[in-house]
This record gives sequence, structure tokens and C-alpha cells, in this order.
Amino acid sequence: MARLFSAFVIVDWSAAAKPSTGADSVWIGVLKRDVRFRMTFESFNPPTRAEAEKRLTAILDDLKKRGERALVGFDFPLGFPRGFSEALKLKGEAPWRAVWDQLDRMVKDKADNTNNRFGVGAEINRRLTGGPFPFWGCPPKDTLTTLQPKRVRAHGDEDLPEFRFADKAAKGAASIWKLYYNGSVGGQAILGIPAVRRLKIARGDEVRVWPFETGFKALTPADLEGVLAVVAEVYPSLYKAQPGPGEVKDLAQVRATAEHFARLDEAGKLGQLFVGPKALEPAEAEVAAREEGWILGA
Repeated sequence: MARLFSAFVIVDWSAAAKPSTGADSVWIGVLKRDVRFRMTFESFNPPTRAEAEKRLTAILDDLKKRGERALVGFDFPLGFPRGFSEALKLKGEAPWRAVWDQLDRMVKDKADNTNNRFGVGAEINRRLTGGPFPFWGCPPKDTLTTLQPKRVRAHGDEDLPEFRFADKAAKGAASIWKLYYNGSVGGQAILGIPAVRRLKIARGDEVRVWPFETGFKALTPADLEGVLAVVAEVYPSLYKAQPGPGEVKDLAQVRATAEHFARLDEAGKLGQLFVGPKALEPAEAEVAAREEGWILGA
């Protein structure tokens, strides 16, 4: 059985507002073959998102030189709950791409990690509801009339959903509307999506974003002819990670996630994971494939 990938790059992102390393910072895990064709793991812990982006660029450039294809997994949502693009009146055939372009226009993320994610959340709230909803969560000093430190109300039937279909499938996944505190994937998505967009734009069709550009289907080596990397959303908490002595949990998680996908690929079972959600109705699966995205393996 032919393998789909020869390298597995797993990225644990961070929305930190200043340079940081260690726990709760950016970790990049790379599992690839060495000169003896054995799978070996190395990790990087860049202190800023700008340096993480440079490192990812170098990793992909190196793999391209070696003629190797990578699965690149990011641990934040690559899409927003259904109806988000339409509610913001964004133009474009593909809702996911319209949202990516809009975030890229709004986000300011400087080389020292200072960023405007709370301002972006507040401005989107203003456009959507005129009040501090649906985004919530910020330090008291960043409080605005359109963004509050605590959640102001629950989601009703008329609101955008609190969770994507994928969040419900991956038990314990946090809501993208949460911008601060533990598990604030909203802040990570706002700052992470523009970085993924730049990696994608720099390489065009050599990088495919699953499921937006591939659809939900079992992938084969023939499907990936000429493709350097497949980008997917991953959820490292799905895999049991045992930190070694002196290791932080984040490092153990990126390694465990890379090893999990590598084992499936070795066994010829990874391609099947890209079929995506079996429990969804066809119309729901189409929404996930065009707008919300999905978590690989959920």
C-alpha cells in the first residue's frame, strides 16, 4: 500500500501577546525520514508567531527540495460556524476563502506578538449584532461596548451557532467565539488563519486545504500528484500523549499526533480519514466542506 505522506508536521499555535516559549507557546513537531529512512522526530519552539511562520516556510522548502510530501496539521479551526460569511455579507463563491481574506485584511500581528485580536473580535461583533456577541473574552483593559470579558448570553435559534458540526463531534472542543482564557481557540483562529493563508498563497496549488479544496473523499497518491502539502485541522487532545522527563505537554502532544497519523499512513488507513464525517446528513457535510471545515480524525 503506497503511503500518502513522507512527513508529518503538527503545529500547536498560540495567541500570546508577547514572545514566549515553553508551555502554552507555539510548538512545531516534525516527523520525517532520516538518511536511513527511519522516522525521526524533531521539535521547534519559536517564541513568536512570525518566527513560527518562517520556520514552517523553511520546513516546507526543505521537504520540497527532497521531493517529499507533508501532512501539515494546525490545532485551531480553519473555518467558522455556518452562516458566518453570509452574516458578514462577504463576497465570493467559497465562504471559507471569503472569511480567510477578510481576517487577513483585519488582523495586525506584529513581529513581537502584539496583536489586535480583541479589536478584530469587537469589530466583527459590531458588524454582526452591534453588541458584545457572539465573540467574548478579553482582559478587563481591552473591554469595549462590543467585547466583554465574560459571555453575555447563550446562543439562541436566531443566532449563529455556538459550535461547528466538527466541534460537537470532537467531544470537549471549545467554541471559536471564545477569545481569551484557557482553550481560547477563537484567538488562535483569528491569528492563525492569516498565517495559513500566506503559506497557501505562496505555494498555490502545491498546498491543498482539507476539506475546502479536496472535498470529503478518501485520498490516494494519485489525488496528490504535484501536491507538496495537505493542510488540515487537528485536535491533539484526541491522542494520549505522555510527556517525557522535563517535557511540556504541548511538545508531547504534537509528537503523539504526528506519530498517530504516521502509523495510520504506514498501515494504508490514513487516506480513509479524509472521507470525513459519517454521521452528518449530506447537506450538513456540504456545509462542513465549504464553510466550517472539519477536524481530521474526529
